[in-house]
Amino acid sequence: MNTSSLFCLIRRGMVSWRSWIFENPGKFLSPQMATTSLHIAGTKNVCDLLPLNESELQEQFVRGHGPGGQATNKTNNCVVLKHVPSGIVVKCHQTRSVDMNRKRARTILQEKVDLFYKGENSEIYQQKQEASRKKQEKRQKARENLEKKKRLKEMLNNELENK
Repeated sequence: MNTSSLFCLIRRGMVSWRSWIFENPGKFLSPQMATTSLHIAGTKNVCDLLPLNESELQEQFVRGHGPGGQATNKTNNCVVLKHVPSGIVVKCHQTRSVDMNRKRARTILQEKVDLFYKGENSEIYQQKQEASRKKQEKRQKARENLEKKKRLKEMLNNELENK
């Protein structure tokens, strides 16, 4: 079955996309499809993160909290994901959708596990260090510009007083 006919069947409700994915994992997660989907998605920085093994994860759905009213406070859409070997726990309640929270929790957990095992060699750690270095340089430049403006203002005030 080619993908266009599959999408037509899914759109009509004749086939569940979840059941098809689990029945045909090789077709859905083929390396060719994965690389093309990365190009289509337009991700800027694809990191070399450690893969997560689903058997090493414990997943729970708990009640949400915060703004959003009944849609978040009375539904189990908050995802708690635990990586058993490292003991890292991630709690994600960024959206009202369980599926989106599951995806985001896995992404966050993958970054944390990568940082836990690789330490300073992790790409995530290096990106954060680079970002903080740039932020510090920007602050320093702003301070210098502020000092220059103060000195210029003082010089102008001194010249006006001397005249």
